[in-house]
Amino acid sequence: MFYTYLRGLVVFILWALNGNAHYHNKEKIPAKEENYILVAPHRTWWDPVYMAFATKPKQFIFMAKKELFKNRVFGWWIRMCGAFPIDREHPDASAIKYPVKMLKTSQRSLIMFPSGSRHSTDVKGGVAVIAKMAKVRIMPAVYAGPMSLKGLAAGERVDMNFGNPIDISDIKRMNDQGVEEVARRIQAEFDRLDAELLPYQKGQKSNIFWRILRALAFIPAIILGLLTFIFSFLASFVWDPDKHRK
Repeated sequence: MFYTYLRGLVVFILWALNGNAHYHNKEKIPAKEENYILVAPHRTWWDPVYMAFATKPKQFIFMAKKELFKNRVFGWWIRMCGAFPIDREHPDASAIKYPVKMLKTSQRSLIMFPSGSRHSTDVKGGVAVIAKMAKVRIMPAVYAGPMSLKGLAAGERVDMNFGNPIDISDIKRMNDQGVEEVARRIQAEFDRLDAELLPYQKGQKSNIFWRILRALAFIPAIILGLLTFIFSFLASFVWDPDKHRK
């Protein structure tokens, strides 16, 4: 329930702030009954929100670097929404075992940014191993739009493009060659999706009517955000999302 609420709240705030989001090829997203790994290049702090909103009602778990869990409220938020910490410097087996288990036994899919960090184009092999072990498809997506909060608030156009699900069942072993082939397929789809969005990225902004309406909506959005922050701070002392998840 909290996942759905927080996703809706953040999308509402983003709409009040920007209001110029467009989604392409959503019909390619697998049915909600199918689990899959949703992957994208990590380009902004808000592209995961647009990804999660476009694929609703599907819910996800996602990896997050352990440093993000140090903040009491933000750490509690992402744990409530299915995030689990990973140590990028010293990853252990849980970074693979937990998402594989969830993909096999729960109704939640997995969001991964195989490049690891924002603005990187190096596709890592973790998504290949998890997809192979869980026997799920890989769903590629790309974000195009403002990279700064200033651009987002100015109403610059946001585009999310979804590609063709990638089936890796034909790859027998996830050795170096197998991982390289999965990475090649993912990167090729990222490149194709980016190319498809180029004609749309002309710096179009929403019209003045919508900008006024968004400005009025921004006030209740901020109030809801503050109330959620206070609630989350208090709840973090009495509710442990990890224990509930177990």
